[in-house]
Amino acid sequence: MNIAELLRPENVLVDLDASSKPQLLQQLAERAARATGLDQAAVFNGLSHRETLGSTGIGQGIAIPHSAPAGLATPFALLARTTRPVEFDAVDDRPVDLVFLLLSPADRTSHLKALSVVSRQLRSAGVTERLRRARTAAEMYAAMTGE
Repeated sequence: MNIAELLRPENVLVDLDASSKPQLLQQLAERAARATGLDQAAVFNGLSHRETLGSTGIGQGIAIPHSAPAGLATPFALLARTTRPVEFDAVDDRPVDLVFLLLSPADRTSHLKALSVVSRQLRSAGVTERLRRARTAAEMYAAMTGE
């Protein structure tokens, strides 16, 4: 599995304007629901519930909110950069400006594999810098997928 198998170019958002973690999750849930046909409230509630277990802010301004909503047949990913960093209760207490949303089918093995692929890519040398410098969604997609 690689990032290009998870993320489609049309699911990259540049300069998402959110002022809080709940607002950011709501905007991501709305976009994900439109793309997948899932119920927006169910997506938001799944993401919010996951955050109560511990922040998905992994540090260095990056968050990987994720859940496994009922009714999802294939993994769905969305990459976003915010206009300004958002407080996210990240492990390093830094606000977040890069968010990779991951929704997976209930199969725990594929969910963990997808999380591993995303996390590894975001920690690859230079990827986050290229994501932050990108001017367009196409440039962000290329930075994330290595294309």
